[in-house]
Amino acid sequence: MDKGMLGLYTDYLICSTSYTTATGLSRVTDKVVSHDRITRFLSEKDFTASNLWEFAKPIIRSVENEDGVIAIDDSIEEKPYTDENDIVAWHYDHKEGRTIKGINFVTALLRTEEVSIPLTYCLVKKTVKTMNKKTGKEGRKSPITKQQMYRDLLSAVVANNVLFKYVVNDVWFASTENMCFVKDILKKDFVMPLKENRKVALSKEDLALGKFVSIKKLELGEGMQVWLADVDFPLRLVCQHFKNEDGSTGVLYLVSSNIELTYEQITAIYKKRWKVEEYHKSLKINASLAKSPTKTVRTQANHIFAAICAFMKLESLSIAAKLNHFALKDKIYISALQKAFLELNKIKMTVRSKVLQTVKGV
Repeated sequence: MDKGMLGLYTDYLICSTSYTTATGLSRVTDKVVSHDRITRFLSEKDFTASNLWEFAKPIIRSVENEDGVIAIDDSIEEKPYTDENDIVAWHYDHKEGRTIKGINFVTALLRTEEVSIPLTYCLVKKTVKTMNKKTGKEGRKSPITKQQMYRDLLSAVVANNVLFKYVVNDVWFASTENMCFVKDILKKDFVMPLKENRKVALSKEDLALGKFVSIKKLELGEGMQVWLADVDFPLRLVCQHFKNEDGSTGVLYLVSSNIELTYEQITAIYKKRWKVEEYHKSLKINASLAKSPTKTVRTQANHIFAAICAFMKLESLSIAAKLNHFALKDKIYISALQKAFLELNKIKMTVRSKVLQTVKGV
């Protein structure tokens, strides 16, 4: 991997407010870096999660601690006008409740008290062709489920010896298999939400007898110990009431594998999951994830890799400058706009001078 080109390209992604192209970056450098070199950087080889770890490792080692939280979530970068291929495909967005055409990716994000750093990621590649028996239409699917990706990403985090204590995720990943994987295989704890129609046993004896009750019927107070079918350890269940931006209220049922945690501790840990939402937003807006017109699977995937690296740069700069990503981007934009005004005034003065000279000549 050409680290010099990666540094230049990620700077370009941070500074850009429009489409990011090889021609555009070449022009920014006054063609010192050629269009062809930038194109080769994006198209010669595949950038992988291992390359991302190489980029992230120095930052991680400087900020990690044993109380770290790993947040795992997926996002879709919409590509409505791009031709379909193995990564640009139709994906069901469980948050939007609809199918979206774009690139779907899953990220494992480390959250400490100071920073949010993406550790590893996986693109959903729909390489298997399918046939809808009812409609006769062809489709695509990934040979690996996102639930398996969840476990693979966590395995990679552990293999890289990253310090952390808890795993958090949304309800989509709150399967019993994932719970057992985190607790029994990785020897870590988690905080996960449950759907309100999920049923629990109130004692180990009830679990053995198959006696379950819906969690929405429980009077939880500060929480209680419960058991889930196919989960071989008790859980601490709490109910959190919250207010939405539109003024409406909602309920969140959270379970933790650490039964010693209080209500306040469980809700505080789960609150850190929202940092992954901020990561997705900043990645798309401030790191130019959505601004690449690349056409091939490799160049599209490599642009996503570079955008994630650009996010990490922004995070480091954010800590140093004591500004959030959006404030940093705005500062860069205002500075560029000021220079644009100066350049415009120079042009106007040159034009006026030429007009005056022409008039005098007449």
